[in-house]
Amino acid sequence: MEPISFPLDDLDDLVARLGRWSAGRGPLYLLLAARFRQLIDEGLLPPGAALPPDRRLAAALAVGRTTVVAAYDTLRQEGRLVRRQGSGTRVASAALPPGPRVRETSNPLFLHLLAAPDGVILLSCAAPVGPPPQLAEAYRTMSLPDADLGYHPAGLPELRTAIAERYGVRGVPTGPEQILVTTGAQQALALLTRLLVAPGDGVLVESPTYPGALDLFREAAAVPCPVTVGPDGIDVTEAVRVMDRQRPALAYVVPRFQNPTGAVLPPLPGRRLVEAANALGVPLVDDEVLADLAFVTGSGEGLPEPPPLSAFGEVIGVGSLSKVVWGGLRIGWVRGPAALVARLARLKAIHDLGCDVPAQLAATRLLGEYGTIVARRVRTLRSGHDHLRAELARLLPSWSCPAASGGQTLWVRLPYGDGVAFAQVALRHGVAVLPGATMDALGGSTRCLRLHFLLPPDVLSEAVRRLAAAWREYAPTPHAPGPGSGPAPEPAPAALNAITV
Repeated sequence: MEPISFPLDDLDDLVARLGRWSAGRGPLYLLLAARFRQLIDEGLLPPGAALPPDRRLAAALAVGRTTVVAAYDTLRQEGRLVRRQGSGTRVASAALPPGPRVRETSNPLFLHLLAAPDGVILLSCAAPVGPPPQLAEAYRTMSLPDADLGYHPAGLPELRTAIAERYGVRGVPTGPEQILVTTGAQQALALLTRLLVAPGDGVLVESPTYPGALDLFREAAAVPCPVTVGPDGIDVTEAVRVMDRQRPALAYVVPRFQNPTGAVLPPLPGRRLVEAANALGVPLVDDEVLADLAFVTGSGEGLPEPPPLSAFGEVIGVGSLSKVVWGGLRIGWVRGPAALVARLARLKAIHDLGCDVPAQLAATRLLGEYGTIVARRVRTLRSGHDHLRAELARLLPSWSCPAASGGQTLWVRLPYGDGVAFAQVALRHGVAVLPGATMDALGGSTRCLRLHFLLPPDVLSEAVRRLAAAWREYAPTPHAPGPGSGPAPEPAPAALNAITV
């Protein structure tokens, strides 16, 4: 029988699936073997799957080849792997038989959330730490409806109205029938993908872009059509060319404080993008989740808010309260044509019959105080941004770290090396970062990292201290071998777990 082909997209995907394998106690080879054992026993590495050669995996994980060899040999002795000269290393046929093909995330952004706390500082997942006081007050004072089933697949009418009114204030007249309330922006994107994208369809994406969207498009077996992002956002000329030639089923953009680069698309190119998408019949999705997070300058003024893309034509807007209020308040929405929203509501009804009603009531209340909540959040973000950049300049001056004008993250470029490999070393020093390659469908951004600045100042300082220690270990010197060329030093377990964040 022919062996089952390796089920992952590439080596970077395997490294991502391995996740936080090194953030524990004990020798690295045992930690690596334990994580491979879990992937094999869960059927995520099926019988016959070919594993990367020793040297190649060692370089990707920034460890010595002996670490990988020892891990593979441990699993071979357990009967989980077969190693033969000339045919490489494969999962043994006696392993768990493969089940139905299900695309699960290999995105470190999500894997870091699924793993139990272990002393690692998460600079990978950008979300506010703790809700504002208005959220607790909204729950404390709310009144639940007496005569109501509690099922509202399209969302509570009062919340749909409040969201629609906010679009009206921004210069985009909107009725409540144009709003679908979702369980966060991630579900909004998931529903749009399920409705509009079929296997093999093209999807225009920015390069790099939000990795959670890439996961959804891959799950749908779509083909990414990446377009580069520069200092002023997506290359609109190239985006129009891609839409004209390939007619993708969907175009997904983050025009304001682009995730991860922080770029802002000016209004005129934005208008051109919308008009081209409308003329070519390509549904254009505007991810507005970060749009309100413009920094306040020393004079107290923020970045002038341009009109949303939906002011220029037919655009599907996706928003959320997770970045302004709290990630635990799972309230997002879709703004679009009423006919599209009705179809999405019918699709959402299949999955969950509607969002949590108390959360929707709280969200309605919070939208009435939205300006105050945004101002408080932005002040905290600006302070964290300045502190993180100052610490990076002090301890890692060779890293390129341009200032952001809003949002929650810095887009950092390493002077040399590979972000995926460095992220492995950083994990062993107790800090998780998001490598640029995991967000780039073009395969670029390999020397980039995305770092957020939402943690308290003392924690950000400790995170940078750990990053600096990781960089000293990772960065080759004239008298030392580079990453992957020899055994990596074992971390001190007590030091790694000394601080639990």
